Amino acid sequence: MGRRTLLLIAAFVVAALGTVLVFMYAQNAKNAAADGQAIVKVLVAKTQIDVGTTGSTASANGAFEQREVPASTVVAGALSDAAPLASLVALVPVFPGQQIIAAQWGATNQISGIVLPPGTIAIQVQLGDVERVAGYVTPGSQVAIFTTGTQPATAGTPAGGVARVLVPKALVLAVGSATATSGQSGSTSSAQQAVAAAVVTLAVTQDQFQKILFVTKTPQSPFTGLTMALLDKNSKVDPLNTGATVENLFK
Repeated sequence: MGRRTLLLIAAFVVAALGTVLVFMYAQNAKNAAADGQAIVKVLVAKTQIDVGTTGSTASANGAFEQREVPASTVVAGALSDAAPLASLVALVPVFPGQQIIAAQWGATNQISGIVLPPGTIAIQVQLGDVERVAGYVTPGSQVAIFTTGTQPATAGTPAGGVARVLVPKALVLAVGSATATSGQSGSTSSAQQAVAAAVVTLAVTQDQFQKILFVTKTPQSPFTGLTMALLDKNSKVDPLNTGATVENLFK
């Protein structure tokens, strides 16, 4: 068999393999669409982008990459192209894997502050991985915040433990790493044990700010700790729900 024949056979095999791969990609996309998961392109941070970095610099450094993801996972305001960011700067730290959203970027004179939705103020809470749905809560996410504790007795309701919603919806502005400390149980010294945590910046109303502050900072609060729940367009959270108690836990 001549060299020319071998080259023709190799070219045919490569072409056939390419055709199969294209078919498989098209079929997977078709299946995703059939399942209601249309595939779209979004811009994602490939490396960390520090505050004050211009979009053009981030692009030149290879900090952006396009990824194809199910439409249901795209956060509000997500971009698919870095071109609109060229003359803007990062207003908050952007971490690897986060979708790039318009609210993270602005003019240089905005660096000293955070762009907030009208009528809201910013608050930061420090939470562990589990409490903040680690890896899924990113800038642009909508979250609900729950708390647990002992509620006082009311007419017809005895005092007892309860878990219920504190803030039904809040916008995540930024997520950054941090180290929390907690006292070691039974220790006779003041040694502290480091635990994984992160600082999450939220846009909330004044009423929501005060509720979070009361739970996390007031010694007299019968409630302790916050846990986030990730929301999407189909989520439903009832702020009037009386919560889970011993009496209704298995009803």
